[in-house]
Amino acid sequence: MGNFVEELYHGNIHPQDRSTRQNKVVQEQMAILTQSEEFLSKNLPEEHKKGFIDFSNAWDIINGESNLDSFILGFRLGASFTYDTFVSTAAPFQSLSEE
Repeated sequence: MGNFVEELYHGNIHPQDRSTRQNKVVQEQMAILTQSEEFLSKNLPEEHKKGFIDFSNAWDIINGESNLDSFILGFRLGASFTYDTFVSTAAPFQSLSEE
């Protein structure tokens, strides 16, 4: 892999790609979620289906925005960590030898 920023720009790095294969709890909850959605879609009266779809769509938007916010905050935290590690020379205490 070449320059990290260049690879990210060209779409060769996908920070959101991940799998739930190793997480049994998430797999079980996804199955419950899917089964519940199918059940409700099939069994709700027509006048209630729109409310259920509106609820599901609103939750998807909120969840997506929350994930984006977490990604941005994590990225900033990593950038701050890198800056403090490699650029900043600030220290919380003054050296006794400098007095």
